Amino acid sequence: MRALLIPLAFAGLCNAAQAGAISSDYTDLDSKKDCVTYAQAEEGEGDWAGLTCSGYRGYPVLIAYDDARESLFYGFPSSDMTTVWESFVGFNSAGPRLEWRIETNGDRAVPFAVIHRRSISNPEDESKSTEVLVVAKVSQPEKYDGCTVGLVLATGNPAANDEARKLADEKARTFACGKDMRVTVGDVPAFGRVDN
Repeated sequence: MRALLIPLAFAGLCNAAQAGAISSDYTDLDSKKDCVTYAQAEEGEGDWAGLTCSGYRGYPVLIAYDDARESLFYGFPSSDMTTVWESFVGFNSAGPRLEWRIETNGDRAVPFAVIHRRSISNPEDESKSTEVLVVAKVSQPEKYDGCTVGLVLATGNPAANDEARKLADEKARTFACGKDMRVTVGDVPAFGRVDN
């Protein structure tokens, strides 16, 4: 029995050693300073724009803006810059600070998730908004697989940041965009996805 346990324990230690250390890094997002507009509505076409912004160490952030709603994509898009539209139904805007969850193995640090605060308007009372932490999978080069993994209600929730980090660390790396169901923590405003 003991002879069997030793190899199993050793295998467990090897697997633990292969898992990288997870940490956070933060970047700012100011659409006027950190972004370049690559597409924009002409006069009479409505109010929409596509922006690409600096993110974490070469990983971009793309913002698709349409009628006071924003869809954000973190990481590398396909070659035609196409990403899915994911946003709240109500008017919303992205916060100025992003938390990147990073897995480090030796000299290699890869951001696998982003936690980004969003503010969603209340159609019944414009003076009140709801804050939600969006947890998103970061799209890696040549994989183009990025999407929203989960939504964590931040308004009135002092544990929101910890819950969002736990969700990112446990779900983002293996999340299958377009197949797996988003996780929702709390009563968050309506959120939708439209595949292009």
